[in-house]
Amino acid sequence: QNISFTVQRGETRIILGPPGGGKSMLMKLPNGLIKPDTGTIRVFVEDVTDMLARDLFKLRGRIGMVFQESALFDSLSVADNVAFRLHEERVPEEEVRARVVEALRFVELEQAIDKFPAELSGGMRRRVSIARAIVSRPDLILYDSPTGGLDPITSTTIVELVVKQRDVTHTTSLLITHRLQDAFLLARNRFNQHTGQMEPIPDGGVDNSTKFLVLNEGRIVFDGTTRELIGTNDPWLKEYIS
Repeated sequence: QNISFTVQRGETRIILGPPGGGKSMLMKLPNGLIKPDTGTIRVFVEDVTDMLARDLFKLRGRIGMVFQESALFDSLSVADNVAFRLHEERVPEEEVRARVVEALRFVELEQAIDKFPAELSGGMRRRVSIARAIVSRPDLILYDSPTGGLDPITSTTIVELVVKQRDVTHTTSLLITHRLQDAFLLARNRFNQHTGQMEPIPDGGVDNSTKFLVLNEGRIVFDGTTRELIGTNDPWLKEYIS
């Protein structure tokens, strides 16, 4: 309801809010999965609100999507799940294989390339979903609750991959989470490319490219930086993040 916000190139925007507040609905708008009743949505300057199907298909080639519960194809191997978009785009097979291996190596799952989703744990399936989202080297990634339903240790592994993607490729991202601890883990950590590990930003620092959007009952109640959210004086927000 009357939502308006902007995500800058290279920015990671974390979307928070109680269940039923419109987060997943909002996530389906930028790539045209659903149409808004009113208003305008611009992605890469283009208006997607009334975009034709063929133009939407082209646009989606620049957008990676990590769905809730991974949404892998059970009948396809890990390799074919990750390669699905590339096959649709008729990328040469030798290039497909190289890019699939590259994406799986990024999520540290190269050894599972010939397995099927039923043979994987929940966390592994989520990592395959991330590999599928990044294999086309998108300009925008949409993460719809990437840690939902996972245990805390596995959730941290997924957050580390999001941080790695943010800090290595600087891809613009929208991320929904129901877990405040995951949101602040993402905002307060960085990926060290020398050690290959996620680590806290020194001196209690935060990542300046990571910002927050909080929804409640279909409306934006906060749009700003990590420090602004932590220091809020709004009674509802203070209770929500406590």
